[in-house]
Amino acid sequence: MDSQKEALQRIITTLANKNDELHNFIETLSHLLAGVQVNSSQVVSDLEEEFDTLFSILQETKESMTNTIKQEQTRKTQELQNQLTQSTNALESSEELLEFAQAAVEIKSEDEFTKAAKQIKDRVTMAPAFRLTMKPKASDNMTHLMVDFSQERKLLQGLRFLPVPRAPEIDVQDCLVMDNAVTIVWRMPVEDSKIDHYILEHRKTNHEGLVRVKDEHHWEIVDNIKSTEYTLTGLKFDSKFMNFRVRACNKAAAGDYSDPVTLETRAFNFTFDSSSSHLNLKVDESNVEWDPQGGKGLDSKVKGKENKGRSGTPSPKRGSTARSPAPRGGRDRFTGESYTVLGDTSIDAGQHYWEVKALKDCKSYSIGVAYKNLGKFDQLGKTNTTWCIHVNNWLQNSFAAKHNNKAKTLDVPVPERIGVYCDVDGGQLSFYNAESKQLLHSFKTKFTQPVVPAFMVWCGGLSLSTGLQVPSAVKSFQKTENGLAGSNSSLNSMAQ
Repeated sequence: MDSQKEALQRIITTLANKNDELHNFIETLSHLLAGVQVNSSQVVSDLEEEFDTLFSILQETKESMTNTIKQEQTRKTQELQNQLTQSTNALESSEELLEFAQAAVEIKSEDEFTKAAKQIKDRVTMAPAFRLTMKPKASDNMTHLMVDFSQERKLLQGLRFLPVPRAPEIDVQDCLVMDNAVTIVWRMPVEDSKIDHYILEHRKTNHEGLVRVKDEHHWEIVDNIKSTEYTLTGLKFDSKFMNFRVRACNKAAAGDYSDPVTLETRAFNFTFDSSSSHLNLKVDESNVEWDPQGGKGLDSKVKGKENKGRSGTPSPKRGSTARSPAPRGGRDRFTGESYTVLGDTSIDAGQHYWEVKALKDCKSYSIGVAYKNLGKFDQLGKTNTTWCIHVNNWLQNSFAAKHNNKAKTLDVPVPERIGVYCDVDGGQLSFYNAESKQLLHSFKTKFTQPVVPAFMVWCGGLSLSTGLQVPSAVKSFQKTENGLAGSNSSLNSMAQ
């Protein structure tokens, strides 16, 4: 009995599920039927609009051509009418002169005959009939203003509904990833003159190989592309790869997507490490700002001993002295007058690039790299494990490269944004004007440990830009000027 009830219950469950499926299917069919009605009406409306447009163009062309015929008719009529009037007047004058000549023949007096003959001779010389061109200035032929629609008629008779465009094919070999821009190039498998535009879709991904149907990133759309290539610029490469696909559109429909392709977009990504920053620095992922009130009350004994500058804030110029250890916390990696914060990602190989922009009126800041074992009182450029360029706008302006407590003045203007190039394998650390890619300074050394981006800020702030490829201009400069740093800098050293 129980087994029969269980079997019956399974049947009931199966029937209930099937009923739900049928309900959903009926709703789907009803929705599709309604869509067919709406879309067919819309298609008919669009078709009528197209034909109305064609009729309108034909009517405008007809009116334009008709006006041309009327203008030609008016011109010829006027020219022929003028000739007719002139010829009629000349004929009247000629007939009058003929009558006078016939009458003169009958004159008996020799003097009067001589006088009349002279008058006739003078009038004949000036007679209009002898000065008129006896050729019509216009013909009555108007057939040259006719048109032949035989070819157009064949085209119209051959009108067909627009087909769905074929899927384009992306030429991976012609695609280019450079300078945080990606150029995508594609072609149509069969040339189609009816293509109106293309739609490009792209998304970031960390998965190599075949494109996944579902990914953590959504497709972004670039519409109304008129050519068979497109360049995306100003990208931040914060993923390892990007997926691309494209579809062609005519006035009727969009075709299928091309086979998607995956292009590598590796770049160096990091953020400020808040756990390493000084208490007087307010840090988020890409910005660090001096905060004179930061950490107050946590270690008032230590902070009360810090030297004060004229502005009432500790001076960055004074060297560090031994202090009692600050209490360990979330943001007290650096202390004393080492107003420092590190990047959260170390560099142990390869070539990397990032950019830094100082906030307006920033009084003092340093940009460079350091070994991770940097002491909490250490200041950038004052140890043999740190390399940096330092900008000082407090009291006296200065711009210098620093390493191992030695400084080299840089006789160039301080750029608005500074680019940092680090080649760990090649032992190269270079600083550039991020806009012009002018070399500011290079260190040539031998890194014996992984390094991390390092920053110092006092009375101001820095904004960080990562996810950047090494610019092609920097790559080219490094290839051609690789030995320049060794000849320019007195700070080159071997990292110990």
